[in-house]
Amino acid sequence: MTVLVHDYLLVHRGEERSFVALCDLFPGAPVTTLLFDPAMFGQRLAGHPVRTSRLQRLGARQRTFKALLPALPYAAERLPVGGHDLVVSSSSAFAHGVRPDPGATHVCYCYTPFRYAWYEREIALGQVPALLRRPLDMTLDRIQRWDRKAASRGTHYVAISELSRERIRRYWGVEAPVVHPPVELDRFQPRAPEDFVLVVCELVRHKRVELALDAARRSRTPIKIVGGGADEARLKELYGDHAEFLGRLGDSELAALYPRARALVMPNTEEFGITSVEAQASGRPVLAAAAGGATETVIDGKTGFLLPVGDVDALTEAMGDPGLDRLEPSACMANAQRFSVRAFQAGMLEQIDRARDARA
Repeated sequence: MTVLVHDYLLVHRGEERSFVALCDLFPGAPVTTLLFDPAMFGQRLAGHPVRTSRLQRLGARQRTFKALLPALPYAAERLPVGGHDLVVSSSSAFAHGVRPDPGATHVCYCYTPFRYAWYEREIALGQVPALLRRPLDMTLDRIQRWDRKAASRGTHYVAISELSRERIRRYWGVEAPVVHPPVELDRFQPRAPEDFVLVVCELVRHKRVELALDAARRSRTPIKIVGGGADEARLKELYGDHAEFLGRLGDSELAALYPRARALVMPNTEEFGITSVEAQASGRPVLAAAAGGATETVIDGKTGFLLPVGDVDALTEAMGDPGLDRLEPSACMANAQRFSVRAFQAGMLEQIDRARDARA
């Protein structure tokens, strides 16, 4: 018997798409998660009974659940995974900390160790009022200790990328193979591009959307921003005179928008960056920081350009480079085929078999 675990099911982004692809491998298997929005996931998880933590009764949603941070690790330990001989978790925060029965196999598909406890603490502290910074810092210390202990319980970890693997090794001392996340390639079709670049991401500080907005303003390149989040109002105030903010878009709207762009811009170092593959599946090149997942998904000079991390001058120059328009859509589309749902599911089944054999 299998149980499937994800941190929280509140928005439908790359991590949640990967989790749904995992769920498809185990029809009817129960799902458990810290927080769940049935309006968002009821259809996508049809046939999977969903159980949540006790925190669900507080009614937290995407905009408010961070207030529950001190309780989340310990709520994860109490998620109902007993009675199952296989636990498959999907985690960038706390789901890897569930407690299976002795003798059960636990395979965790890990996007990254919890970023705010390990490598983006200053960003987290900068997002709260000064009076709350010391309590938050102490909370993140406790989470870091909990996280290291949770990672030592014999779980078989699978990383989403080389950057994810390196972080798992550095922070937890665990070796993890890589299986790249899935992209629903059949959702995307090419068409003739228009004169704008595109950013698709959550609008939070660590995504560094300002780099793209600065470069677009300097190069006088029209730019459209898809996404919402805590940094949305500030970015609109600073760049609303030049950029078009479209908010969150549905799947069909986004699939129609990708091929219209000259290029997708991915200014932040991403663990993987599913939007990069989605853009290439639409025949469009990518301008990305030369770090993290982009080095695995973008072929420099063929399906986009990899640029020095944080270099707004290089990004400005790339937006104005006529060579960007000469990159072949067919090359972009061919490269995207490496990241299909089928390839992901085959890779995960192989890792689950290996974990079971090792446990036996």
